[in-house]
Amino acid sequence: MGMGWCIGLIAAGGILTFAVDWQIDGMNITLVGLILMAAGLLGLSAYVSVFKRRRMQPPPPAAHVIEEDHRITR
Repeated sequence: MGMGWCIGLIAAGGILTFAVDWQIDGMNITLVGLILMAAGLLGLSAYVSVFKRRRMQPPPPAAHVIEEDHRITR
C-alpha cells in the first residue's frame, strides 16, 4: 500500500467520522471511519519506516585530495 492509499484511507475515514450523518441498521458509520483512519495511520507509519530504512546508506568514501604547489619561483 503506497502513501497515496494511506492518505486516502485517512481522508475517507475522517469524512465518515466527522462529516456524514447517515444511519445504517447494524453498522456504526463513525466506528467504520475510525477504523479506516487507524488503518491509514498504521499503513503510513509502516511505509515511512520502510522508506526511511531503505534510504539510509552510508556516504561513499571521499576521494583523497592531492594538493600541488604551482607557484612560479625565480
